[in-house]
Amino acid sequence: MAFREIKAEELQFNPFTKIGKEWMLITAGDEKKHNTMTASWGAMGVMWGKNVVSVYLRPQRYTKEFVDAGELFTLSFYSEEQRSALNICGTKSGRDCDKEKEAGLTPYYTDGTTAFEEADMIFVCRKLYSQEMGPEYFTEDGIDGKWYPDKDYHVMYMAAVEKVLVKENAGE
Repeated sequence: MAFREIKAEELQFNPFTKIGKEWMLITAGDEKKHNTMTASWGAMGVMWGKNVVSVYLRPQRYTKEFVDAGELFTLSFYSEEQRSALNICGTKSGRDCDKEKEAGLTPYYTDGTTAFEEADMIFVCRKLYSQEMGPEYFTEDGIDGKWYPDKDYHVMYMAAVEKVLVKENAGE
């Protein structure tokens, strides 16, 4: 599958829809070993003079081990036709099965990290910052009890968007 690089400033989409409704895959690791997971929490913006994304990973997620081990990871976005693949990647662990095979995804290696050929758009991201979230930082009542009954607080990763790749002939 052919991708072409565009500037992040050329993107035209609603990030609330793209992340929260359409979802994305967070993938880290290389050709030797990698893992992916579905995410519907994240953010996009500008920080420290860079185009950035932030993603949030619970400590038990296998993908977190790969994000922690390397400098780069990818965020990849898909059409609705890939919804079942995103469901598989969000409900199964790469520790227990070959999620890529079950989801029908084909690895696409770029810049020393991994995404998938079925993606419509890929962000290659370089980690800049990470911090564990905790109840002492919540300023709204109920967040801790509703989202963290097991006290498995997310780690927030902020990353620079190093490259944006779009599928040839795919709408941006």
